[in-house]
Amino acid sequence: MAGKEEPRKQAIIEIWQAAIDAVSGRQAVLNALDADLAFDPDLVVAVGKAASGMCLGAVERFPYCDALVVTKYDHTDPGLNANPRVRVIESAHPIPDQHSLDAGRALLESMQSMPAGSRVLLLVSGGASALAEALPADMSLADLQAMTDDMIATGKTIGQINARRKQASLIKDGKLIEAFSGAEIRVYAISDVEGDGIDTIGSGLGDCHRAGVPARSSIIASNSIARAQAERRARALGYEVRLNEESLYGDVFELAPLIGDRLRRAEAGVYVWGGEPTVVLPQNPGRGGRNQSLALALSEYLAGRDNIDLLVAGTDGTDGPTSAAGGLVDGATWSDPAAAQTALKNADAGVYLETHDSLFVTGPTNTNVMDLAIAVVD
Repeated sequence: MAGKEEPRKQAIIEIWQAAIDAVSGRQAVLNALDADLAFDPDLVVAVGKAASGMCLGAVERFPYCDALVVTKYDHTDPGLNANPRVRVIESAHPIPDQHSLDAGRALLESMQSMPAGSRVLLLVSGGASALAEALPADMSLADLQAMTDDMIATGKTIGQINARRKQASLIKDGKLIEAFSGAEIRVYAISDVEGDGIDTIGSGLGDCHRAGVPARSSIIASNSIARAQAERRARALGYEVRLNEESLYGDVFELAPLIGDRLRRAEAGVYVWGGEPTVVLPQNPGRGGRNQSLALALSEYLAGRDNIDLLVAGTDGTDGPTSAAGGLVDGATWSDPAAAQTALKNADAGVYLETHDSLFVTGPTNTNVMDLAIAVVD
């Protein structure tokens, strides 16, 4: 059985990596700049989980340009830290912390200080909502943390969460760009939301609707681009791609039987889903995230099968408040049903997957285009 499993797992990881490479922050920015040759910024501002990679692409093209990077803890490329022109602020995700407020203040100050005639390249990716914030006087950090924690715990979608964040923010919903009084601003965004709406990515941090200067926003990477590359790589490996769709939305325990039943009767080939599921957390959640929960829940439908492997993972390399991207499961993962069910009930899927050699860990990927589920069926 092991001999059959390993080629499938290797194929899944290769398909996954091809998808990630297609939407990497650095490459996506370089591609966009190739099509935007007339734009020459005086300042680069990058915010989000993919900020480090996106900034790398920008400073590669504009080595003389100053840059401000706001990203998640331990997500900064060493090359940026060594660059004297780049200022880096790392902060918390998904629950903001004091560094998130420091970052929000720095963003506002950077925009407000730009002189007439200046140009700014603003790079936005998922995670920006928590990583940078500026609050009105009547709202404290504790208020923001409680609001965010409640929305996440009750399974709100990213659209619902970001709509609430806009109301409480001095930089979201286009307000950051409104603070810029220079000559021109360009926004390149990597989408981590359904529909790829610039008004939703980072809670509208790159939304230009309030801009009083020439401004333009572009989506430069998305889940659809990642899935298209996953399909190309799967075909190159000799597989028939039976399914490729962005339908990974809804509660993980509602999605599991839908996807699980499909896999139980699946023909040989590769199946790809994209999107961002939700999970309602118990009072005292364990260690895990939505992808780890969905992977473990789906492993029940694979139990005893020796012809299916399945990966469910966040394209940013993290899943919820953990350092794992998700789970890579097979017919042996659901080997202790009682423990697995308890882990799912307690939102502790990560611990179960780790003890069953099914945790998928990649480290930061320098992109963020929601989540991917990839199954290989023999």
